[in-house]
Parts: sequence; C-alpha cells; structure tokens
Amino acid sequence: MNIICKTILAGIVAVMAAVAQPNVTVYATGLNNPRGLKFGPDGFLYVAEGGTGGSLSTQGQCTQVVPPIGPYTGGSDSRISKIDSTGHRTTVVGGLPSDQTSAQSGGLVSGVADVAFIDDTMYAILAGAGCSHGVANFPNSVLRVDPQAGTWSMVANLSAYQMANPVAHPNPPDFEPDGTWYSMIAVRGALYAIEPNHGEMVQITPDGTITRVVDYSAIYGHIVPTALAYHGNFYMGNLLTFPIVAGSSAIYKTTPSGSTKVDTPGFTTIFGVTFDGRDRMYVAEMSPANGNPTPFIGTVTRVDPSGARTVLASGLAFPTGLTFGPDGALYVSNFGFGFPAGAGQIMRVTLPD
Repeated sequence: MNIICKTILAGIVAVMAAVAQPNVTVYATGLNNPRGLKFGPDGFLYVAEGGTGGSLSTQGQCTQVVPPIGPYTGGSDSRISKIDSTGHRTTVVGGLPSDQTSAQSGGLVSGVADVAFIDDTMYAILAGAGCSHGVANFPNSVLRVDPQAGTWSMVANLSAYQMANPVAHPNPPDFEPDGTWYSMIAVRGALYAIEPNHGEMVQITPDGTITRVVDYSAIYGHIVPTALAYHGNFYMGNLLTFPIVAGSSAIYKTTPSGSTKVDTPGFTTIFGVTFDGRDRMYVAEMSPANGNPTPFIGTVTRVDPSGARTVLASGLAFPTGLTFGPDGALYVSNFGFGFPAGAGQIMRVTLPD
C-alpha cells in the first residue's frame, strides 16, 4: 500500500473514531476550509469559509510575504454559509477574497476568517485579502453583511491600519504586510479581533474606527495569538510557532484596558476558546503533540473553575473554531486547514453534566 493510500485510510479511520464517540456527531459537511462560526439571532449557524485559494499573483506590485510561506496567490471564492437545523448549507454571500500560501508550504488557504453579530447585524473579517496575499484590488477588512440581500460593504480597512500602526516586535520571517486576522467577537456594541502574525488585539466600532487594545508582541514576543472569547475579561489562546512543543500554548486573560497575563497554561496549538454559563472554559487544540501539525489528533477540552480538565472530543482533523449553540451543544469547525474543497465539516459535541 503506497503512502497516499495509507494516509487516506488513516484519515478515514480517525474520522470514524471521532464520530464513534457517543457525544460527537457530524452536523454539516461540504465546507471549504471552515473557520470561525457563530449562531445568529435567527437561530441559524453561520460559518466563515476560507474558500479554495487562487492562482493570481501580485509579485512586482507590492511587498510579498517571504518564502517559504510566500509568495501567496489569490482568488475570490471565499464565502459565508448558513446552516439550518438539519445541516443543510446555503451561501449567504460568496465571491469574497481567498488566498493560499506557496506550494512549498502546502498551499494553505485563508479567506473569511470569522463572523460576529451586533444585535441583528452581521459582520465578517477577512484574512485572505490584500496585495501581499495575491488580491490586488481589496484589503483585509471588516465587512458589514446583509444576509437577506446577500450583499456586503466595507466597514474598516485592516490592511491600511496595520501598515500605518506597526506593533513593537514584528517577526521578520513570519511577517504578513496585510495581516492574517483570525478571531472576531462582539462585546457591548463593538467588535474585537485578533491578528496572529503581528500579534495584537484591536477594537473596531461600527463606524469603522480601529483602536489597538493590546500589543501582545511588546509583552510576550511572537506568540501567534489566534482564539478570542469574552467572559468578563478577554481570553486569548495562542498557536505559537512550529515545530510544535506540546504544552507551550496558553490561555491569556486581558482586561478591557489591555492589561494581560497568562491565565491557563499547558495547552498546544489553540484555535478556539469559549465559555459556558457555569464559568467553564472550552478550548480547541488543532494538533496537541510535538513536531509538525498532525491531523486527526485535535481535541476539545473543558476546564472547570477548579482547574480540572476533561477531554470532550478527540480525533478531530485540524479543528479551527468553536461556538455554543442555543441547544447547549458545542459546534466545531473540522478539516479547517489543508484539505480538499468540500472536505470541511461542522461537528456537534454534546456535553456531560
């Protein structure tokens, strides 16, 4: 049996094992690099999808991301999907910027990174746009989305903001001129977003004003912040750099004024964090093992206020986001990086008492 067949078979076995967990089921399929996800005020699940990348090059037009990650190529097939209670997917808005890293680094795809709601209004954040990502005609930005009309408008130009407001300690080998925004949440009428490669959290108001909340690079160096939640304070989870060192990531607590400290250490490659109404934290880890990122070992872990940890789901394939549903279950983006078009899933994880 050749190596490709062995890899495919291992993946099928791992997915079957993950789904065989009695509290883990497949809720939706057919997604393209699913990332952040939220339930809207209408009760439907909305998923940001990175798309499939593209072949457009902007070399010679602007500063490029250095190899091996760059140069990027771009396209325009990222989208936001709505998923109903039966798992049926429909496109809310499509044709959004999508990019992919160099073939040398695996052609990893980004596009729409996350969605959030302020009252009944949907917002989305782009990570796969900007000239350095092969998309010359549109920057990374926050969009206001009208799901009924399938239209959108730009609220804030994040590419321009980061170029005009550099962080204290950017990491040259991992630097992205346009940024690679990841998580976005809504808190008290404003949006808050995390950018991993520059290493910062910002506030974006509905009128488009962007204000830095904290420059993580100035305090911790290049820790690659990814996941963001709010529970009285902001809680950020980080990826860190490769090769992976198990247990080297953490949840950091940040006050609204920007004061920050390590809250819960001992995690690995965090890509999602949220809380329930009983002050319990839930953390999604993409690849919790030493070495290079490995699919089919992703987990979702609950941390009780006492510090006790319980693994609720395992065997996931690069989980890239999680959120609570109105039914009290967790919903997790699965097959979020590096898999073929249509491979993405949403997993539903029911919780023990």
